[in-house]
Amino acid sequence: MTARVNDADLAALYADASLVVMPSRAVGFGLPVLEAMNLGVPVITSDDPAMREVGGGATRTFAVDDSTALGAEIVRVLSDATLRSDMIDQGQNARP
Repeated sequence: MTARVNDADLAALYADASLVVMPSRAVGFGLPVLEAMNLGVPVITSDDPAMREVGGGATRTFAVDDSTALGAEIVRVLSDATLRSDMIDQGQNARP
């Protein structure tokens, strides 16, 4: 986790990311989810209704209290190139 970063640094963080994970319990608006998807980074979120809506079907989700499911989703996304590619394509075309 980092403190607030400027736009250029934020773009660099996303560019170097293999995955964005948002295991949030209480979410305002999922701007990091939208930013990541727009920049071609696959996203895993908790199954919070707001996160599911923002993800527009392009994210993988897990039950917020299930750390085993979270770990399995991380392994699955990072190890399955076809899934990653599909998530990137869907994320760049998703509309919440």
